[in-house]
Amino acid sequence: MDSFFKDHKLSRPLDLSGLHCLLFLLALFCLPASSWASDLNASVDRNKIGIDETLNLRVRYSGDENGGQPDFELLEQDFDILSRQQSNQYRVINGRAESFVEWMLTLAPKREGELFIPSLHYKGQVSDAIPIKVSEAGSAPNNGSDRKAFLEIELDKDKVYVQEQLLVKVRLYTTIGLHDIATEPLQVAGAHVEKVDEQRYERKLDGVSHAVYELTYAIFPDSSGQLSIPALTYVAVAGRRDPFSLFNRNSQRLRLRSQAKTIEVLPKPDSYSGAHWLPAASLGIVQSWSQDPDTFTVGEPITRILTIRAEGLRAAQLPPLPKLDIEGLKTYPDQPQQEDQIGPNGVTGSRIETTAIVATQPGDYQLPAVTLTWWDTKSKKQRATQLPAFRFKVSGTAAAAPQTQEPGNLPTLVPGTKTLEEQDHFWRNLAIAALASHLLWVFYFYRYRQQRPKKPAVEAKSAKKMHQEVKLKKAVESEDPRHIQQALLDWLQQRWPHVNGNNLSEIAHQLGFEELEEIQSLLSAAIYQEPVKPLNIVKVKVLTDRLMSREGDMTESLEGGELPKLFT
Repeated sequence: MDSFFKDHKLSRPLDLSGLHCLLFLLALFCLPASSWASDLNASVDRNKIGIDETLNLRVRYSGDENGGQPDFELLEQDFDILSRQQSNQYRVINGRAESFVEWMLTLAPKREGELFIPSLHYKGQVSDAIPIKVSEAGSAPNNGSDRKAFLEIELDKDKVYVQEQLLVKVRLYTTIGLHDIATEPLQVAGAHVEKVDEQRYERKLDGVSHAVYELTYAIFPDSSGQLSIPALTYVAVAGRRDPFSLFNRNSQRLRLRSQAKTIEVLPKPDSYSGAHWLPAASLGIVQSWSQDPDTFTVGEPITRILTIRAEGLRAAQLPPLPKLDIEGLKTYPDQPQQEDQIGPNGVTGSRIETTAIVATQPGDYQLPAVTLTWWDTKSKKQRATQLPAFRFKVSGTAAAAPQTQEPGNLPTLVPGTKTLEEQDHFWRNLAIAALASHLLWVFYFYRYRQQRPKKPAVEAKSAKKMHQEVKLKKAVESEDPRHIQQALLDWLQQRWPHVNGNNLSEIAHQLGFEELEEIQSLLSAAIYQEPVKPLNIVKVKVLTDRLMSREGDMTESLEGGELPKLFT
């Protein structure tokens, strides 16, 4: 070491001031470029684009970067940001160190015309605004087969009537691989819109095969006038999807935009005379029965099912059918069911009306014809669909107050006839009835004086009876099987307090009423069966009415509150 210094002696003394200057310059060289100056620059890959095209915006900041990003909120007023990526870089070129952060954004214009990418702000730096000229969308498919991807919109009619179905088909054509396709739902002001079909297929345009992704919408205008169908926007990713790449740098995000359309909506024709405006491609009415209508019997319910089916109408547009009001028939209509079926031809609406019919008198009956007037959208003419009148015969005996006699001892009644013997005995029977009523009045007056203090108890019992009847009817109207079960149990225990039983099954077994056994079976299936069986509320109403009518006559014959034995 000593020899080294001896061999390398300085020829002159060390200049300390020059050494300090050299060290200072070396320190400046080692500092990053961001310590010298900060700068924010924005640039685009092109300034003229179509409304259905995209552009790339590059924003670079050179300086001290400690996180964050420029405020892109103003940018979103005129552009959709389809994607954004951020990268940090540090490099040395010709001995010069440089560090910067860069944001790459894919933008799609929201409207046509002269737009601006606004000045961006970041860490006190401001970029320059950039003008962008946006022209109208690309041409139709027949003139644009050289394009890699584009949209086409097609309407099935040039004009429609108010509330008539309009089919709108939106097709995406592409010759390149697209994935992650996303679109906003079609919304049309002043109309009901429903997506009805979605298909994928291939089609050749000018000899070039295109993959086609097609969506079909059904639109129902609410009012006449001009109907505007806005442009639809599709966003997709072009290129091969690499599952091992975090950013999929080999893919490109595309935004496609369809053309807006306008169609004229006509009002209802003045010549139309129907009660309800029903513009449809076809309309029919079908009648069916729960059992053979040839087996109508007095007191036995039978269910009539009417179905209206209209092509090109929603179920909500179909009107209710006229109610039945025929002497000798009791009707119990159920809640109507509405159903919409969708397909390539749009919406087909159905309305199903179910009515239970119970005859109270035998004889011949006729249900009136059902007619619906509608507008044929194919022929542009008014039409009428009619369900013919339906005739049927009801057998059995007229419904009367039930007696405590055995069924075999009941007299046979023939309505509308009087025997000669009945006419001869009329005056004799009248005299006997007058004498009997006089004796009954005397007997009642005598008993009334003896049992007058008991009147409040009798009235209280009658009031309780009425309360239980009202409670049971309300429970049936609620259509809740558990509610009906409890109300029916309370009603039975109040009417027959001496019947031993804590549930409907036990009481039904002791009383032996067919109506009660059927009700108990229906309620049990609706409450305990797995899977639960829907409650036939129409049948429950009919059976409950018959049960209350049967019970009322029996209780009036009881005296002293004792229940006569039902079985010997």
